Amino acid sequence: MNMPDIKKIKDEYLNKLDIDLNIESVNQIKTELFGKNGKISNSFKTLGSLPTDERKKFASDLNSIKDELQEKIDFKLQEIETKEINSKLENEKVDVTLPEREFSRGKIHPVSQVIDEISSIFSEIGFSVEEGPDIENEHNNFTALNTPDNHPARDMHDTFYLDNNKELLLRTHTSPVQVRTMLNGKPPFKIIAPGRTYRSDSDQTHSPMFHQVEGLHIDKDINMGHLKGCLNYFIKSFFEVDKIKMRFRPSHFPFTEPSAEVDIGYEMKDGKIVIGEGDKWLEILGCGMVHPNVLKNVKVNPDIYQGYAFGIGIDRLGMLKYGINDLRAFFESDYRWLNHFGFDPLDVPSNYRGLSR
Repeated sequence: MNMPDIKKIKDEYLNKLDIDLNIESVNQIKTELFGKNGKISNSFKTLGSLPTDERKKFASDLNSIKDELQEKIDFKLQEIETKEINSKLENEKVDVTLPEREFSRGKIHPVSQVIDEISSIFSEIGFSVEEGPDIENEHNNFTALNTPDNHPARDMHDTFYLDNNKELLLRTHTSPVQVRTMLNGKPPFKIIAPGRTYRSDSDQTHSPMFHQVEGLHIDKDINMGHLKGCLNYFIKSFFEVDKIKMRFRPSHFPFTEPSAEVDIGYEMKDGKIVIGEGDKWLEILGCGMVHPNVLKNVKVNPDIYQGYAFGIGIDRLGMLKYGINDLRAFFESDYRWLNHFGFDPLDVPSNYRGLSR
């Protein structure tokens, strides 16, 4: 093919590209010219048969024609795209007089909010968060925690057993997480374990499923003074008070020795509980020094290491802080209740430090 023939092809296709075309037609022209067997592509294949003195000029002219046609095709495609956009803008108008669509934003459940607040506060003093399964074995839930076979907590009326042999159960506290953590690691340990727990009980202040956070600090030379300082810091931070009245009452738990119930001072004002003031006392948690038998059961030497543990009802803390008077409402999935007591994700309480897990 000689140059006049190629120029004739150029003029022919430039004329074709000047008329009104759609994208499919332009792409078809592109294929006819530059496809594997296209007219311009085939012309380049003839370069090798030309004499050397003609090849350079022919190649230069052929490239110029190719660039001119390619530029015309690109312009045509852009022109078609612009027309389509303008057509849509003219025909697809937004009616700005229409009312806006209803927008609903969810609320954070009080339990989730309190768990995050607790985790955040304890993270500030070096505690990490550990988790474990809701379905536990009897050993981790009772035996490893020094709970005797005849303890009332093992009875059917307190524990949800999942088999006739009483080997699997729904955990009655999150203390098994402490057992798992100590068995899988080496001291020191400084953890909290928030999560769901289950007991066969239901009334205004008890629910078959509820939430607890267990705390554990094991190290050398840990004593009750460290426990008191830890709880004092947490209670003041959680209830946002500068001072707290706190007393330890002797108690008994199989997994701690000595054991104590912790009461905090409060008073009633306008029908509401005010923490940190007054001469009344409110029980808030149980605690104590970890029993040596528990440490032995998890292969920690009690002659070298000791520590404290505590357990707090998360739902109860939420009820006290946010004025909720019935525990059962936490689990009824009533949107009206959640809309009232829930938390706006963009408007969290002033003492909220953020997620720490």
